[in-house]
Amino acid sequence: MSENLPYILPSPQPQVEETFAAYQTTHHFYYEVQKRSEFQRYCEWYYITAEEHRQELKRMRCEVNIFSWFRRSPKI
Repeated sequence: MSENLPYILPSPQPQVEETFAAYQTTHHFYYEVQKRSEFQRYCEWYYITAEEHRQELKRMRCEVNIFSWFRRSPKI
């Protein structure tokens, strides 16, 4: 039976293997570029959002805290 295997399963052609290898390399390259671009956009969004939150916190610290009036313990 093993002597019939070359007739049943033809050996792959070298040109097909090279073409597939080139396709696979190209696919991996574009996948990497896409992931890095997404990560870069996320980092930019994160830094912008963090800066907005810092500015908002700074504004909140300057405002009068009305709730502190109600939390004060009465002096007896």
